[in-house]
Parts: sequence; C-alpha cells; structure tokens
Amino acid sequence: MSHRSAFRKVHNGIASREQMFQLFNRHRGTPGIDPSSGTPYEGEWFEVEASAYHFMLGLLPPLFQRTGMFGMSEYKAGYVTSVFFAIRIRGRERWFHGFCNLSDKHSPDAMRAAIIAHETGATDSMTREEKLEAIWNTTHPDFKGIAGEINPEAWPVEHHGKRAVLVDGGRDGTILKRLEDLSDDEIDSRMSAIRAHAKRRGGNDADPS
Repeated sequence: MSHRSAFRKVHNGIASREQMFQLFNRHRGTPGIDPSSGTPYEGEWFEVEASAYHFMLGLLPPLFQRTGMFGMSEYKAGYVTSVFFAIRIRGRERWFHGFCNLSDKHSPDAMRAAIIAHETGATDSMTREEKLEAIWNTTHPDFKGIAGEINPEAWPVEHHGKRAVLVDGGRDGTILKRLEDLSDDEIDSRMSAIRAHAKRRGGNDADPS
C-alpha cells in the first residue's frame, strides 16, 4: 500500500449508527475530492456498535466472510470497500469498520492488525492526523467551521473549504484557526480534555486476549 493509505482512526469513541453513515460519506462535498474515487477513504477506520455490525452483515450478501471479519459486496469506489471486524480486546468483544483497498488482498488483515496495535498501544502512539481527526470530531459545531463558508473575504482563497476551530488568539481574543495549523501545544491541551472525557465514560484501554 502507498504511504497515503496508512491506517488511521477517524472517530473518537464508538460511532452510533447515524454517525457511522455520516462517516461513510465524510469526504462528500470536500473541495478537490473526486466523488468517484475511494482514495480519500482508504485506510480509515472507527469503532461501531454491535448492532451496526450485525445490521450491515445482514444488509447484503458479503463479498467475503471469515471468523471475525466480513467485507461489503458494494464497493465505495474502485477496489475500496467497507470491511467490518469483530475483535476481542481485554476479554471484551468490540466491533470496527474500516475502508480497505482489496487490490491488496492482505489489506483486511493489515487493517485488523493496525486496529489492535492502536487500541492496545500507548495513547501517544496516535499520529498527528489521528489527533486532529479526534479534535474535529469532538469539537461542538458552535466552535468549528469551514474556512470561507460564512465570510469568504476573511480567508485567502486557497484556504476556502478547509476545516477550522476556535482557539485562544491572545490579544486578538477567540479566533478561527485552520485545524491543520494547530500547534503541538494546542493539540496536546485539547487531547488531554478528550482523554479525560473518554476515561470518565469508561475509556477503551485494551489488551488483546
């Protein structure tokens, strides 16, 4: 697989069925993204509810199925399709969805291994991209937006359509800043709050059994 398809978690916590369907189409309408291309989705994964796993299993005859894994027969685009996983972690069954490029027949197994490695590793094993996705997904809609959507003149044209979040701008007060431009300190402070919230809800500290 190419470096751009590295496996990455794109949702913090367990996605509800509604959130799952939103994540299936999260790149729709993104400027510069070819809607017929599965490339933006390739390698993305997130945790789902047990009911969602079983619902999707019964929706269509699976493209393939083996213990703890099945692939959807309806492709997202090209060779990219949804693969669902049932993985026992620290004695507890959990369920996940990932977009795999089946032009590489090993991609579902590699995805499963990547999910286990992520969920059993140190929190700091998250990549910068994964942290930014977690921040975006957990930021209230009132505190984030799309650059240029409301006030095009406030942003350079090349930044239009990019995600932005409210930050403390010091003497300038609260300002919108492009998500990708958050400093390491800004990311760390937000991730600390996200982790504390996840821990209060029971967290998902894990070890494979």
